[in-house]
Amino acid sequence: MNLIRVSRTRTRILAGAALSGAVLSVWLVHHIYSGIHTWEGQGQRFATVYSLAFLMLMWQCVLYFSERPKKVTLQQQNQLNQLRVTVPIPVRNEGPNAFRECLASVLRQSRLPQCIIVVENDNSVNYSQVEAWFEKECAALDIPLIWESTPTPGKRHAQGLAVTGAQQAGVTTDIYVTVDSDANLDQNAFEEILKPFADKDIQSVAGIVLASNLRGNVNRKGQPRKWRDMLVRMTDLWFVVGQLVDRSAQSALGGVLVNSGVLAAYRSGVLDDNLDGYLNETFCGRKVEFSDDSMLTIYALQRGKAVQQPTAFATTLMPDNFSQLFRMYTRWMRGAFIRTFWRFRYLRLNNYAYWGHLFGWVQMVLSSVIFVVLFLYLPAVEREWTWDLLLIPVLIGYGQALRYLSFKRSDDAFWSHFLTFLAAPIAQVFAFTVFRFVRWYAMATCYKTGWGTRQKVELDLAS
Repeated sequence: MNLIRVSRTRTRILAGAALSGAVLSVWLVHHIYSGIHTWEGQGQRFATVYSLAFLMLMWQCVLYFSERPKKVTLQQQNQLNQLRVTVPIPVRNEGPNAFRECLASVLRQSRLPQCIIVVENDNSVNYSQVEAWFEKECAALDIPLIWESTPTPGKRHAQGLAVTGAQQAGVTTDIYVTVDSDANLDQNAFEEILKPFADKDIQSVAGIVLASNLRGNVNRKGQPRKWRDMLVRMTDLWFVVGQLVDRSAQSALGGVLVNSGVLAAYRSGVLDDNLDGYLNETFCGRKVEFSDDSMLTIYALQRGKAVQQPTAFATTLMPDNFSQLFRMYTRWMRGAFIRTFWRFRYLRLNNYAYWGHLFGWVQMVLSSVIFVVLFLYLPAVEREWTWDLLLIPVLIGYGQALRYLSFKRSDDAFWSHFLTFLAAPIAQVFAFTVFRFVRWYAMATCYKTGWGTRQKVELDLAS
């Protein structure tokens, strides 16, 4: 079994906060100086834009360092222990080794669930051996197991079948913990992700997701390729920093916009009361099959708060080639664009999630305008090259990537973890340039609402 333990490191968190504060202080002094010169008519070009970007970044920094993992009293823990937890696990063309490890990680939790529901979803893989093994293991732990299959493709349909199957079987549920079929859960993941529910107003909780395939990635012929390991590490860096920056800032005010299906938890009413709308969402007359996590988060925000528990960890298989990476990101960005309309329409104005979403769009539009002017218009029209300004996202990337050092994992030595951090400029510039074009493409093709992946097994753990 591939047991991976992940934990936060308080010393690294404090060191990162101190260093980030020092960098922001230096930048603040610089912009005050630039502002004085601007008022005197001697300012640099775009000084106002840079100052605005600094203020937005500083506000975000204050928020994400304000996030604290939820801790509970003994009385609250006793109440949480009474919650009945159901875990729906849809599986479609998952690597057999990764799927078995996912199921094993659910069973080795320090806080076991009351029911597990596995739904095979239009598979081309035979999981009969995995099913027989898992039934035996669940029986030994006295955990009710429902194993179903459906020929209808779609993760939402599988989740809906899991919910209705549990209801028909007479299973009472207080909390649904959604788990992807390639998830490898930290041993305390369920125990930690339940803690925020001690607050009655919290409706959903997101976990922290990291890459499980940091090394040992191979090509189609089974040959190892180090560049694939590097791509996974860059994706892991970019993805984890996004959770510990953007999502942590939203969580500080109870307005998380997107959970990750790899590990997330919801009060039962979030799914039960919205199941029909969830399964039948359409956009421009087309049925939406992706972006299920963000839709559930919208339902949660309509009922109360959505937060992140930064001590609930899971790992997942990250793309190890550019085709998988671009298809994944394109799907995410199509979903994000569609969600924009729903959030502005349905989120409450007194919820930070609404204003946080608006704030994010202002950032996106502002950065896109700056990108087009500095790196497309000026070089093409005025033959003016300002590539040195790429130093700005590089420095921002390093500052935010300090969050990547705030935890440690049992399968990755510190020197390896630190070397990944040092590559932050590569990930930041890639996101600032290449991902920007992918996002524009995704927005222009948002009418393509199909899943777009998992037509076959694409990734798996080594046996």
